[in-house]
Amino acid sequence: MSSKQVLKDAEERMEKAVGVFLNELKGLRTGRATPGLVENLRIDAYGGGSETPLKQLAQISVPEPQQIVIKPFDAAVLKDIEKAIRSSDLGLAPSNDGKLIRLQVPPMSGDQRSKLAVRVKKASEDAKVSCRNVRRDGNKVLETAQKAGTLTEDELAKAKEACQVMLKKFEDRVGELADKKTREIQEG
Repeated sequence: MSSKQVLKDAEERMEKAVGVFLNELKGLRTGRATPGLVENLRIDAYGGGSETPLKQLAQISVPEPQQIVIKPFDAAVLKDIEKAIRSSDLGLAPSNDGKLIRLQVPPMSGDQRSKLAVRVKKASEDAKVSCRNVRRDGNKVLETAQKAGTLTEDELAKAKEACQVMLKKFEDRVGELADKKTREIQEG
């Protein structure tokens, strides 16, 4: 494997780690209604045991700043959606009128905001650790290639440096996303 291939693979894997972090942030309540709060909620539709993301089963809209409306494409899954929302850790009580579900997003207390800020910080650290693990794996592959004689010492040093620069870029991005989400949570 050439150093360019190793760096490209590392970049793709770091990008995925940041994507996972972004999805996790979308599901955190900020005191404002947003479709991202519920769109990745897993629903056991039709009782088959396989879970489907809510966004594939229903149209999700935000008609008011404190309200989410979920309109299933098939009314038969309404009860399954309601059950999943009740059993989730969102702390929202669904109101079902037989055709759609309304969720009132109450304002958050200071204690809830603090707990969410801690959760964001932990998730950002997890994402950074994932990126560091990708760097470590890439460096191992590069060192193996150098020992096998396919890379020179200079190429190895340049590739490791490039990998470090890439890691810094992704860590900074995760930090910025975490700071932005923490500000949203604190502002409410």
